[in-house]
Amino acid sequence: MRKARVFDAAKYRDNPTAIAEYLNDALSSGDSVLIAKAIGNMVHAQGMSRFSRKSGINREYLYRVSGNPKLATVVKALLAFDVQLSVKPIRRPVVLG
Repeated sequence: MRKARVFDAAKYRDNPTAIAEYLNDALSSGDSVLIAKAIGNMVHAQGMSRFSRKSGINREYLYRVSGNPKLATVVKALLAFDVQLSVKPIRRPVVLG
């Protein structure tokens, strides 16, 4: 299992490029626990109250859903981070036969 990169909250507070890179690393792992943890790290880096105001997600709800957020919550969080979710095909080796 892949390990998450070292987390430095100050680096991610107001830097959408750094946030996207960090979250893409987590997403590429395919590990739902690691992905949820990475999103939670980003929320905490923003500050819970500040993030709650920016995202429109109730602060108390943010504390409760940290381990298993709904997709709608994830989308709101990504928009509040000023990043977007995108999908690309997985590159698999070509088998010649």
